Amino acid sequence: MTETRTGPVLIDLDAEAEAARPETAPPVPDVAPAGRGSAMAQAARLAARRPSRLGTLFWGLAGALLSFVVTVAAWSWIGALMAAYPALGWMAAVLTLSFLVVLLLMAGREMAALLRLGRIDHLRAEAEAAVAQDDLKAARRVAAGVERLYAGRPDAAWGLARLKDRKEDIFDADGLLGLVETDLLAPLDLAAMREVEGAARQVATVTAVVPLALADVVAALTANVRMIRRVAEIYGGRSGTIGGWRLTRAVMTHLVATGAVAVGDDLIHSVAGGSLLTRLSRRFGEGVVNGALTARVGVAAMEVCRPLPFVAVARPSVSALVGRALAGLFGSGREDAPDRD
Repeated sequence: MTETRTGPVLIDLDAEAEAARPETAPPVPDVAPAGRGSAMAQAARLAARRPSRLGTLFWGLAGALLSFVVTVAAWSWIGALMAAYPALGWMAAVLTLSFLVVLLLMAGREMAALLRLGRIDHLRAEAEAAVAQDDLKAARRVAAGVERLYAGRPDAAWGLARLKDRKEDIFDADGLLGLVETDLLAPLDLAAMREVEGAARQVATVTAVVPLALADVVAALTANVRMIRRVAEIYGGRSGTIGGWRLTRAVMTHLVATGAVAVGDDLIHSVAGGSLLTRLSRRFGEGVVNGALTARVGVAAMEVCRPLPFVAVARPSVSALVGRALAGLFGSGREDAPDRD
């Protein structure tokens, strides 16, 4: 038989009461859907994602079919209009022909932009080979190609004149290409770094102050695409719509492949000095990390768009770029932080 208790049941609540006291309760975890730096990581993965072959085939066929339908419809419409109202028909024909001419000009500009980007890629590859093999003849060809690339640009006139006076006195590949870097590309590097700093500041600010979902991802992707286009224009690779997207995908793919978008809390301390705001606010801390990742994208864009690799001129430091970009935004920046890329 089961024993029946008729009296009160006493439970020792000392341990439970001690654990339930407010001052001893564990802090509420700061849940972030994808962790710190998620906006830039998502933006990089979105830009670097390769379309499937089936999707490419689908959109290609859809575009061809749509172009065919529009062409046949326009031809039939113009023919019917000429039969009914000749004056209006000729006006429609002239407008359609003008539109086609503008479309061809735009296609030609896109092709010229792609060829210019390819020319810069070729110069950089040839320069790397000349440095590796210490080939003076190849280095002279690269220097002449860079001079032709920047011929006629007012901001490069001083560097071109200085390079013309000094290049004949140098008889080694490293020294010649180093002269091209210091005399011709150094001012362009400064302009490109200013663009990177501005983009990092914009992304960090939007991430910190805008609480809307996906707003930081859209802002990061937009700012980075604009920054890459501006860096390409500074180095002479004026990219059109197709060329700009190809350039963006190349930069983002490189970052995702090398794991450069995977960072942790240590990056906050290296670029912001572990300021009080970044410790107390997840949004401010994430803004610092997203700004640092934007700076990394900018440095990668400089390496991709630059006609010469960084040899004589030091590669820009991400920590230094972010320190200058975020100075005053998130407390005191870390001026004495060691350079870390």
